[in-house]
Amino acid sequence: MASRQRRSGAEKAPGIGTQGTVGTPPRSPPRTGDSPTPVRRGPEDPPVRDPAIYAQTDHFRGRIHQQGRYVSPSVASEAIERGQIRWNTSDGWRFALVRDGVRFVVVVGDTDTSSPVVVTGWTEIDDWETAVGSGRWTPTDVNTIQLRADLSESPEKQVPDRIRPRAVDRPFELGDHRIRTEPGESHVTCVDCGGQFRSKNGILTRHCRR
Repeated sequence: MASRQRRSGAEKAPGIGTQGTVGTPPRSPPRTGDSPTPVRRGPEDPPVRDPAIYAQTDHFRGRIHQQGRYVSPSVASEAIERGQIRWNTSDGWRFALVRDGVRFVVVVGDTDTSSPVVVTGWTEIDDWETAVGSGRWTPTDVNTIQLRADLSESPEKQVPDRIRPRAVDRPFELGDHRIRTEPGESHVTCVDCGGQFRSKNGILTRHCRR
């Protein structure tokens, strides 16, 4: 996957920042009269598996409300507690959790902010047949997740061959547009301005004239 953009501006929100302590790192003993001070963590240190200590960036909070994202505070909390930890040279530490054929990816940061934050999150198809047959995801959900991933993998590249098999009749937001596509079409179409696109950069660099 291509790297996802980082944003700043963390806030507490439901699902992350609740009570509980799992895997908290050792703390430096305070000096007399001082408040406890956390040990400074380096980029190479694995993140803490305690969703209670993570705030949410504005970027992540915005994704929660976008059609076709399928990320939520509760999913992020579960990924932090139980998901696989992965290191990515672009994004840093990620938690990955697979449920019903879909992989939830949650990117966290705790070395360049004053407190740990959930930076961003997205979904990927882990197993197409499992996802379609799970009952949790509709065919439109599965196609939407895959189309987002295909467009994001090489944002500057036109991908008509990857768009053509997708069936997305429920528009989802990408940049300034709400897009959909039908099987056989080599482009996605904005339902508001009628713009047709074959790449993510094409979508992001064109203003919707609705």
